[in-house]
Amino acid sequence: MIRFGVIGTNWITDEFIKAAGKINDFSLTAVYSRSEERAGQFAEKWDIPNTFTDLGTMAASDALDAVYIASPNSYHAQQAILCMNHGKHVLCEKPLASNTEEVRQMIEAAKKNNVLLMEALKSVLMPNFYSIAENLHKVGKVRRYFASYCQYSSRYDTYKAGTILNAFNPEFSNGSLMDLGIYCIYPMVVLFGSPEQVKASGVMLDSGVDGEGSIVLQYPEMDAVVMYSKITDSALPSEIQGETGNIVIDKINQPEKVEIRYRDGRVEDISVPQGARSMTYEIEHFIGLIQSGDVESPVNSHLNSMKAMKIMDEARRQLGLVYPADK
Repeated sequence: MIRFGVIGTNWITDEFIKAAGKINDFSLTAVYSRSEERAGQFAEKWDIPNTFTDLGTMAASDALDAVYIASPNSYHAQQAILCMNHGKHVLCEKPLASNTEEVRQMIEAAKKNNVLLMEALKSVLMPNFYSIAENLHKVGKVRRYFASYCQYSSRYDTYKAGTILNAFNPEFSNGSLMDLGIYCIYPMVVLFGSPEQVKASGVMLDSGVDGEGSIVLQYPEMDAVVMYSKITDSALPSEIQGETGNIVIDKINQPEKVEIRYRDGRVEDISVPQGARSMTYEIEHFIGLIQSGDVESPVNSHLNSMKAMKIMDEARRQLGLVYPADK
């Protein structure tokens, strides 16, 4: 049984708890919130025995073995390092941190304390992503990776009305690249590694974050194109184009329908059954690693998290997108 504490009491933490609900080796024993009232309400909602309003006290507590961090992006690094320095394993929501330097510090803390640090990028741990990787050879030499994740934010209307919520506030290292673009970039890194060249463009909002953007990435024998947005929607699927066929992916952030369309006209459905809770797979993977004594995921590895963040750092540099955490 792995005892978890959660940092953050928003909707994504609710989804995490629901996804973990049917995992036998998961136990929820602690919650942290800056507000005692909020911590109490959340604890009552999910029957959590321990509440904390001081993160250092929670990190030092023997009531938990691991933490799930779902706080704003700008808090990830400092909170994760504090917990790891107290011997706690860390499952941290994507993006792992604000920038490459913070990721480096987090990895250093994980290694120093011999604990597991894993980015909670769920899509590459889902069965249908494994199916993509296992069937990739069927499309021949890959020439292009295309990924699109454009989802109009429910908070954008509030932004246009003059109120800047966290999603569009650079103080929290937010924006479309960090929130949605990473879902396009991380699978690309897992499948194809680091590109040789990055060219980014996008639309900056007055608040200081990006509303949408596109990145063209060059590899030795292929290129990649990723598009992401929080101010428009898109119905486009994602695609891996090979010389003998294409793998068409319905949703790059949560692949459910995946098929190969061969040049000779054949269509092969390579989708596999998945559970209703997409986050379950990352939680099971994380718990399994702890139980086997591993301190790094072979998929959501330190190296893959670093590669993805380096791409985002370079894209932000070209866009002129700077966060307070960068300074």
